[in-house]
Amino acid sequence: MTTPSPRTAPSRTQRERSETTIAELVKAARRLFVEKGYADTRLDDVVDAAGLTKGAVYHHFSGKRDLFREVYEQEQQSLAEVSLAAYQRKRDPKRGFYEACRAFFEASLDPGVQRITLIDAPAALGWDGMREVEDRYSMALIVNGLQLAIDDGLIAKRPVEPLAHLIFGATCEGVMLVARSEDQGAMTRKVLAELKNLIDAF
Repeated sequence: MTTPSPRTAPSRTQRERSETTIAELVKAARRLFVEKGYADTRLDDVVDAAGLTKGAVYHHFSGKRDLFREVYEQEQQSLAEVSLAAYQRKRDPKRGFYEACRAFFEASLDPGVQRITLIDAPAALGWDGMREVEDRYSMALIVNGLQLAIDDGLIAKRPVEPLAHLIFGATCEGVMLVARSEDQGAMTRKVLAELKNLIDAF
């Protein structure tokens, strides 16, 4: 078998080129948003870091806010994947629900994740913008996990939506509490213990 020469090797499709460009922009943007914050990151900074042109940005995104939204969405997707994997490792839906919350909590302790999802996202996207994304990922998992536990009789029947919002809010607040604690290890253990007590009490 002969190795194709550069002239005969198949060229990338337009879609593949677009996906590559978007991935490079998002990667560069995430790094800068983490290092400098959303407010202090300029599109020119992202363009330079990605080695692309500003035209490439505006071809795929309407501006910095739109680019941040894509970064935020990918963070939420990653957190949801981690949480789902933890849930699926347990047969008991209620135990799996706690493990999913724990996995989300621990993954959110990463300073970069905190910066994007908890510190900058409220100002950059607003509550409605954040919730539109979260509803497809973390919030959807919480709602589904609670409903499965209720259907199996492991949690008393109750309104799922307000309970899901309370759990999500409590978990995010726990992350910020740990981030600002002098002894993060000790505070992590305390928060996780109380989170488990909260879920066990349902």
